[in-house]
Amino acid sequence: MGNDTQQLSTTQSSVLEQVIINGDLRNLSPAERVEYYRRTCESLGLNPFTRPFEYIMLNNKLTLYAKRDATDQLRAIKGISIDDVDITETAELYVVKVKGSDKSGRKDTEIGVVSKRDMQGNIANAQMKAVTKAKRRLTLSLSGLGWTDESEIETIPNAHVVTVTEEGEIVDPEPEPESAPEMVLTSDGTPYDELPTDKLSARFNAMQKKLKDNGLTDEQKAEYEKKIKEAQR
Repeated sequence: MGNDTQQLSTTQSSVLEQVIINGDLRNLSPAERVEYYRRTCESLGLNPFTRPFEYIMLNNKLTLYAKRDATDQLRAIKGISIDDVDITETAELYVVKVKGSDKSGRKDTEIGVVSKRDMQGNIANAQMKAVTKAKRRLTLSLSGLGWTDESEIETIPNAHVVTVTEEGEIVDPEPEPESAPEMVLTSDGTPYDELPTDKLSARFNAMQKKLKDNGLTDEQKAEYEKKIKEAQR
């Protein structure tokens, strides 16, 4: 019995080691995938039976993304409160900046950007979606988690949601490979996803002000809109 317990402990350690090194849950067996999922929920105090996470193929690796159940539970566990919500809009987008804190007093700021064409053109729902997106991003950030939230998936190029059974079996076929999307960079050549939140927010504010300039050509306006959309990915 003692040897069995020791072997199980060694196996569990091996599971975590594989994920940490490779970052790809495809490399795990179905049983190991179930164990990793369970231990991830356990480490965060989440209820695995509510399925707070699902699977996504991102950058050619199978990983987890956070569902609403995850962020709702984390907000309660961490005592996260939303202290301020700032909503601005352009001709095409809603940009929401939220500030919040957790019960330890740690503070953070995040943003959520949604096209007004989302939600079948219902601008009220699109605005609420932007607020929700910002709040969930803030919750994950204050929780120290770098996972993608489900509200962001549709904005990520080549992302593919994968169905994995409760037994850890992958049932989705591999998606067809897609050509790499055009990379949009800042004026100094930096990818937007490499910018820290404060600089990203500052660039949003600056671009929003520039969009209000009546002297801009349609081409210049389109370029600013493209950069704002890229910044939300």
